[in-house]
Amino acid sequence: MTSGLWELVLKGVWTTVQLLVFSALLATAVSFVVGIARTHRLWIVRFVAGFYTEVFRGTSALVMIFWVFFVLPVAFGWQLVPLWAGTLALGLTYGAYGTEIVRGALNAVDPAQKEGGIALSFTPWQRLRLVLLPQAVPEMIPTFCNLLIELLKGTALVSVMGMGDLTFSANLVRLALQQSAEIYTYVLLIYFAIAFVLTRLMRSLEKRLKARVGKDAGTFSAARELKRAQTTGVGGRVA
Repeated sequence: MTSGLWELVLKGVWTTVQLLVFSALLATAVSFVVGIARTHRLWIVRFVAGFYTEVFRGTSALVMIFWVFFVLPVAFGWQLVPLWAGTLALGLTYGAYGTEIVRGALNAVDPAQKEGGIALSFTPWQRLRLVLLPQAVPEMIPTFCNLLIELLKGTALVSVMGMGDLTFSANLVRLALQQSAEIYTYVLLIYFAIAFVLTRLMRSLEKRLKARVGKDAGTFSAARELKRAQTTGVGGRVA
């Protein structure tokens, strides 16, 4: 390929990386907010969170991209540029899958830890922040890593909007050179390289988080806070 065509491919890689980062941030925020809401004590909060999860998990990401990019301008007058339309559609769709990861990890925490937080007079927010999340988050990382790789592959769907991502750029190069095998082999290798880097980063993050809480997460948090409360005599409430 000529330098100009390689430049087109590299621009597509940069667009794909941008889309991946923005949609992953949105999906993570949605995952934690809605996932925590699914464990809320009020049924109406659980119902709304569950409704969102079922709707976005049960619809096609491709159709959602079409809906956000083509229907929103007609229905509400909101014309989003392709990058933000793709970010919104992918973030909300994959965030719905992430909510189940968060909910499952929170529910998997030893009930004794939750009871310990209640015994220490922690507020619900303090129990979540000091007891549940420190133990649940490290267990979420492997599944979130898989979801992140799926999101990376899902970014190729935005090419239907004419957005210059890696897949769209590669198709333009293919049309110019009429060499499908070579071009798409390069594209596969680029996607694999990005996925490999993401996997290594997520594994490193998992090790760091597990090192902070210790290998046996069941000895963490509630027991430590109880010991602190006993030595300080403050009744266990943490600011």
